[in-house]
Amino acid sequence: MVNIVLVEPEIPQNCGNIARTCAATRSRLHLIEPLGFDISEKAVKRAGLDYWPMVDLTVYSGLEEFFLKNPDPDLWLATTKAPRDYTQAQFRDNCWLFFGKETAGLPRDFRERYADRCLRIPMRADARSLNLSNSVAILTYEALKQQGFPGLTGEGEMAR
Repeated sequence: MVNIVLVEPEIPQNCGNIARTCAATRSRLHLIEPLGFDISEKAVKRAGLDYWPMVDLTVYSGLEEFFLKNPDPDLWLATTKAPRDYTQAQFRDNCWLFFGKETAGLPRDFRERYADRCLRIPMRADARSLNLSNSVAILTYEALKQQGFPGLTGEGEMAR
């Protein structure tokens, strides 16, 4: 199981894409407020997110509440400022992958507190960052690969 934590996400389309990734991979989605969009049942229905009922979602009022409810998580922080790339991490069952808001990333004090748990996705030096939903997908599938894709079965129609 992988836990995806979005700290103050701002763009609803990114959250929708990430929720779909969570639904498809049986990953849990954790949102840290404030959110830059509405996730009420009415808003979700209007957006046509038919996979939303498959998402295991928890919303927190802030990082303080998150850590009160989830003490000592096996966490990893995704940031372009990290010295090592994500392939150097060992993702275990029930790991927590943290991603910051689109315009600013994760808070500096949070990154500094967990500096040894910060990871980056390799990219060219003059590229600012990848799209948030793409970053989540990359790290989620790497974590699941390392765990042997638990609970994800099935074969394509061309399987014999």
